[in-house]
Amino acid sequence: MDINTVTDVQRPRRRGEIGQPRAGDAFLGGGTFLFSEPQPGLTRLIDLPGLDWTPLVAGPGGLDIAATCTIAELYAFEAPAGWTAAPLIGECCRAFLASFKVWNMATVGGNICLGLPAGPMISLATALDARCLVWTAGGGERLLSVPELVRGPRDTALAPGECLRGLEVPAAALARRVAFRRASLTPLGRSGVLLIGTLGRDGSFQLTVTAATRRPLRLDFPTPPDRVALDARLADAIPQALYYDDVHGRPDWRRHMTRLFAGEIHAELLEAAP
Repeated sequence: MDINTVTDVQRPRRRGEIGQPRAGDAFLGGGTFLFSEPQPGLTRLIDLPGLDWTPLVAGPGGLDIAATCTIAELYAFEAPAGWTAAPLIGECCRAFLASFKVWNMATVGGNICLGLPAGPMISLATALDARCLVWTAGGGERLLSVPELVRGPRDTALAPGECLRGLEVPAAALARRVAFRRASLTPLGRSGVLLIGTLGRDGSFQLTVTAATRRPLRLDFPTPPDRVALDARLADAIPQALYYDDVHGRPDWRRHMTRLFAGEIHAELLEAAP
């Protein structure tokens, strides 16, 4: 898609070259969405890959993922021993159901900042307690959880001039047991429901609900709940109006599949617990 309203392309090599925001700006990572449809009002692109951020950095404290890390780079990551949650990375990358051309261009940060319910990087980052490092327009920084950042379809908490620098995933989250469920209406369709369950070494239980709902949700329990308590928490946390409604699934179907998958995840993780 040619975007004929663009009159300026900025290619900063360091943060200080980004300058002050102005109307019509857009940060450019891989561009797989940006160039897929008309962008009325867009006049300037700020090309982020020139900042040369290291895609992935693993250490004792966890995993840092640059916003410009491509899906292909993330999928190829070899996790250290002991990171039992690492299989989620492959599951969520494959949830794109995209060609290698998209995988080699689409970025982790772009998928999150787009804010679509079916965004699998939103699912992954929410389930793994990722903190979003945001560069503010004034030269500062702030940290947000993914549910704080992604407020709804195409709606994020990023203010004008703010840029997602990357994700900080704690080692404790990467050491959890995990269970993954995903459903779509067609074999190669966009995710209509995507749930991830995690079980911490301290016995805590977490359930992440995405794709089925307009925004990502995390339900946290200090100890694993029984099925009755889990169902009650789901009903309380997700009113009918919060289930997403589009061509990829009606709210009643998404609600049914959410409850079904939550039960399966609950059973799988508790059966695997020592």
